[in-house]
Amino acid sequence: MSTSAPILHLTAAAVLFLILSSAAATDHIVGANRGWNPGMNYTLWANNHTFYVGDLISFRYQKTQYNVFEVNKTGYDNCTTEGNTGNWSSGKDFILLDLAKRYYFICGTGGCSNGMKVSVVVHPLPPPPGSSSKGAEHSSAAAAAGLPGGGRGFVLGAFFLSFWLGFGWI
Repeated sequence: MSTSAPILHLTAAAVLFLILSSAAATDHIVGANRGWNPGMNYTLWANNHTFYVGDLISFRYQKTQYNVFEVNKTGYDNCTTEGNTGNWSSGKDFILLDLAKRYYFICGTGGCSNGMKVSVVVHPLPPPPGSSSKGAEHSSAAAAAGLPGGGRGFVLGAFFLSFWLGFGWI
């Protein structure tokens, strides 16, 4: 085995970890095929989606006309960006919903007063189906260690990837 093989093993394992970590996430495209534009009912859109920690919310719009600001409830209610906690202007913005909480997003170029604002509630991830109290303890320990899927998917994936790449068990 060459000296580069251990590095390749680690790289393959890291890539697999990233793939498995994001495999369950959903990308919620605000406004679906109509995007982030004035005159939409984004409250209705948000009420038809369930958001979980780790999901993405994405905004698609003309970057020369609109933008996205994450604000607090006061900023949302008053259409102001003062004290914002994030802003994006690429026209294809992907925002990680990494906490279980209510998020508030508005357009800061004046579109907010024309309906370009959305509030979403992000829920904690539900426990895996059929998990017992012993399994829940194991999942909690694996989650605390940062392993996706309670660690099982990562170990299995690493095992099969190592054989697929012809390295034997890592």
